Amino acid sequence: MRDSTHSSENPPQPLPALLRRFAREEDGLVTVFAILMILLMILMGGIGVDLMRHERERARVQAVADRAVLAAADLDQTLSPEAVARDYFDKAGLAEYVSSVTVDEGLNYRRVTVDASRTLNTMFMSKFGQDRLHVPAKSTAEEKVNKVEISMVLDISGSMRENGKMANLHDASDAFIDTVLKPENADLISISVVPYTAQVNVGKDIMDELNVTQLHSFSHCVDFDDSEFDLTAISQTRSYEHMQHFEAGYSWNGYHRDNTGHYDNIYNPGCPKQDYEEVAPYSQNAAALKARISNFQPRANTAIHLGMKWGVALLDPSFRAINQAIGGDAAFQGRPADYGDIDTLKTVILMTDGVNVTTRRINRQVYANRDHYRHWSDYPFYWWLNRNVRSSERHRWYWTKYSASQADTLLDNICDAAKAKGIVIWSIGFEVTDHGASVMKNCASSDSHFFRVEGVEIVSAFEAIARQINQLRLTQ
Repeated sequence: MRDSTHSSENPPQPLPALLRRFAREEDGLVTVFAILMILLMILMGGIGVDLMRHERERARVQAVADRAVLAAADLDQTLSPEAVARDYFDKAGLAEYVSSVTVDEGLNYRRVTVDASRTLNTMFMSKFGQDRLHVPAKSTAEEKVNKVEISMVLDISGSMRENGKMANLHDASDAFIDTVLKPENADLISISVVPYTAQVNVGKDIMDELNVTQLHSFSHCVDFDDSEFDLTAISQTRSYEHMQHFEAGYSWNGYHRDNTGHYDNIYNPGCPKQDYEEVAPYSQNAAALKARISNFQPRANTAIHLGMKWGVALLDPSFRAINQAIGGDAAFQGRPADYGDIDTLKTVILMTDGVNVTTRRINRQVYANRDHYRHWSDYPFYWWLNRNVRSSERHRWYWTKYSASQADTLLDNICDAAKAKGIVIWSIGFEVTDHGASVMKNCASSDSHFFRVEGVEIVSAFEAIARQINQLRLTQ
C-alpha cells in the first residue's frame, strides 16, 4: 500500500534543504524595504518639525529684540534704555530670554545692543543625540545726530498774505526749529534761514565779502547770470551785479523815512530791505531764529530759483571763508563742511506757496547814477511810468531778467547741481497749483521728499522732515 501523505513525485526534503530554499526566496522583501523607508521619512519629517519650531521661535525673539532696541535707542527716550529694552521682552513674555543689554551713549548718539537667546528642547532630533537647539537673537539700534547743516528757504512773497498762510508758516518753522535744536544737539546742528521774494537780501556783511560793485545802500541783493545756476558755489572773485532797488508797483503812499533814516518811500521793493528779511547764516539760537521768522511779512513776487541758489550756496564749502570773515557762532566757524564728510548731513528745506513769475529790471540807461538810484527808491516804477511816459514807450524802460519758464529751468539746474553734490532736498508745495507741485517735486531728492500741503498741514510737513533728519537706523 502507498503512503497517502507522501507522493513519489514530492518526496520529503531534509531540514537543511528547506533552510537553503528559504534563504533564496525574495518574496516579501519589498514590504520590509517600504517599512524601513517610512520609518526614515518619519524621522526626517520630525527633524524638519524641530527645525521649523526653532526658526519660528528665533523669528519671534528677534522681532521683539528689534523693537526693543529701536525704542531704547531713541534719544528722546527719558527712561533708562536698559529698562525700556527689558520691558519689551517682559511684555512679550520673554523676559527670561534676555542675556544682556549693552548701552553706549555720548553727546550725539545712543547705541543699544540686546542679546536674547534660549535653548529649545527637541522632539525628534533627540533620537540622534541632539536634545536641544540654541535659539540666538541679537539686535543693535543706534540713533545718531550727525553734524547737520540746514538751509530753510522760505517764501515770503505777496501771495503768502492769503488764507493765513504766513501765520501757518510761522507755526511750522517754530515746530521745526524746536524739534531739531535741542540741548543734546548743541554745536551739532546749524540752521541758515533764507527768506526770498523776487530776490534774496544777503545783507551787507555777506555782500562785502563778494566781488560786487555796490550801487546803493538800500538793500543787498545779487543778480546772477544763468550759468551760475549750474554751480553750487558762490565765488569771492567772480564779478556779480548788485540788484537795482525799486518797486514794481502801481501806487504810492508819499514820502517817509525808513528804519535807516533814508527817505526810501517804496514799501514793497523786489529786494527786501528790512534787517529781519536778510539771510541768517549758521545759527543754533532757536529763540533768535523764531523771532526773525515771526517778523516775516508778505511782499513782492516769487523767484524760487534765487532762494534755492542761496540756500545751496550756504551749504557749499566755498562759503566757509565768507562765514569765517563775517563771524557768528564760534561752533560753526568750520562750516560748511567739505562734500563727502561722512559726519555731516547737508540738507535744504525749500518751501513755496506759488510759482516762479516773470521778473524785470529797469533799463540800465535809466539806472546809471546816484540820481537814478535815488529816484527809483522814491517812486514805484509802474506808478511813475503810467504818469510820465506814453504807453507805447513804456516797454523801453525795462527788460526781462527771468521769464517764468526760464526761472523754472534755472531752479531745475540748481536742484540737480545740489543733488549731484549729495545735498538732501526736501520741498514743500503749500497750497500750490498742479504746475507748482510738479516743479517742487522735480526739485526734491525723491518723491518721498516732497510734501504737498494745505493750511495747517504745513506744520505736520515741517515736523515730519525734522523727525526724519534724526531718524533711527537699525544696524544689525
